[in-house]
Amino acid sequence: MQILRHLKDFLSQHKWNYLLGIIALIIVDLLQLLPPKIIGTLTDSLTNNSIDIAQIRNYGFLIIGIACLVAVFRYYWRMNIIGSARKLECWLRGKLFEHLESMTPEFFNYKKTGDLMAHATNDIQAIRMSFGPGVIMTTDAIVISITTMVIMFSTINPKLTLWALMPLPIMAILVTFLGKKIQKYFKQVQEAFSGLSDHTQESISGIRVIKSFVREKSSLQNFSTASEQYVNKNMKLAVIHGFMFPMIGFIASISFLIALLQGGTMVINGTLSLGDLVAFITYLGMLIWPMMAIGWVVNSLQRGIASIKRINDILDTKPTLVDKTDAIWPENFSPEIQFEDVSFKYPQSENYALSHLNFHIKKGKTLAIVGKTGSGKSSVASLILRFYSHSNGAIKISETNMIDLKHKMLRERIGYVPQEAFLFSSTIHDNIAFANPELSREQVIEAAKIAAIHEDILDFPSGYETIVGEKGVTLSGGQKQRIAIARALIKDPDILILDDCLSAVDTKTEEKILGHLKEVMKDKTSIIISHRISAIKDADEILYLEDGEIAERGTHSELLVKKGDYEDLYRKQLLEEKIEKEV
Repeated sequence: MQILRHLKDFLSQHKWNYLLGIIALIIVDLLQLLPPKIIGTLTDSLTNNSIDIAQIRNYGFLIIGIACLVAVFRYYWRMNIIGSARKLECWLRGKLFEHLESMTPEFFNYKKTGDLMAHATNDIQAIRMSFGPGVIMTTDAIVISITTMVIMFSTINPKLTLWALMPLPIMAILVTFLGKKIQKYFKQVQEAFSGLSDHTQESISGIRVIKSFVREKSSLQNFSTASEQYVNKNMKLAVIHGFMFPMIGFIASISFLIALLQGGTMVINGTLSLGDLVAFITYLGMLIWPMMAIGWVVNSLQRGIASIKRINDILDTKPTLVDKTDAIWPENFSPEIQFEDVSFKYPQSENYALSHLNFHIKKGKTLAIVGKTGSGKSSVASLILRFYSHSNGAIKISETNMIDLKHKMLRERIGYVPQEAFLFSSTIHDNIAFANPELSREQVIEAAKIAAIHEDILDFPSGYETIVGEKGVTLSGGQKQRIAIARALIKDPDILILDDCLSAVDTKTEEKILGHLKEVMKDKTSIIISHRISAIKDADEILYLEDGEIAERGTHSELLVKKGDYEDLYRKQLLEEKIEKEV
């Protein structure tokens, strides 16, 4: 049961559905054992000429009645067992998705999208097959095999039964050996499918890059290689299937041959009636299905076990960020942020991204962070959002240590615009109102105006109902950034973090946006991360980071007076702007 630890809640809730379904299935199996005996009795009566038309009619009606009962109970077990398996598929997929949403960003840094997609599709489907048809086949194989053999032993001829069932131990050994191979190869198939899915997803997402570099042929070759690996892994599994099922059928045929030879001899010798031989052959035919089912059950269960293990590996991975049991939320929240000797390094990294950071942002103030690429600017935003946990020091928000705060409530108070503006494949309205779909069109328009994107939206044929395409592909970089800004502002956040999100916006539009933000955020806290000094020069304090440390700090005018790296960067950017204007 340890392997089913993540399914126990569902199985406990639906145990009666499975139990009633299995009872109905057993009834069907027992009812199916009656017609062979009836046919055997009818055969003996016809042979002895001791039956009339009325009795034959009664036998016919009895068989029809049994068939009707079988149909009713078969419908009942299908609704309970197959229906529960479908519900399990839905429930498990929801649980997996919910678990993935609870994971911190570092989890997705090391897990491929294609692999996660394979877990949510093929693996869950294999589990559903085990808990649906797998349960049915297992019950059938056990019930029909045992009851049929008991009837054959007790009511027909024990000696003939022993002869006919002699090949069964060979089948048991064969199925046990091949079952281990199936689990091993199916795991490899799922891993190959993950790689294929990941490559497909990356190629489609990056199709514009592929085309711009004219790398279609290379991409196709890589896809073909991944596809061939998937096919090769499947072929190894197919070899096992191709051998196991015909071999089971061959063993079953040997049983038939033994029954015909031995049973025919016994009928000729008069030790067995013709009706009993007909019934025996019919029962033996019924045993062929459980024999075939054993192979299918082993195949299905081994696939299911391999998939459950893969799903368990994901569900066993715990989020690195979990609220403390005594986590709090201040009654009077104040957007005041303080870093006290904070150091931080990313998981699986030996170097510190931030070292000994100290700064204090009071309510209504704006902090700007500037520096070269890789200096640690975005890491500051990640720590405030609690995407990662810092290594040393303390981060205080509203005069409370961040680790004592409920992190989801903290994020609700933060408006964050990342470097890469991600938009969902929906309308512009839905993207801006992402934080709350119930927001009115007027509120969406107001946020768009602050972000200086309203006029651009009106130029689109469908206005705010324009579909932006996957990841906002139909929009320019600047338009995507401004929609992302509007999406953050519509939350009415106490803390606004702009992480280099004005890089694709022209200087005039940038000034317009910053002017609007200054008015909107006057009683709140703002953090502007940028490589362009024009976006941060009006901040209350500017931090110039270098290798994760604060190299310079002060206002724009104070830093220019110091004649340090900040002033050098500013002078270079002024020169670049001058050259652009002249060109």
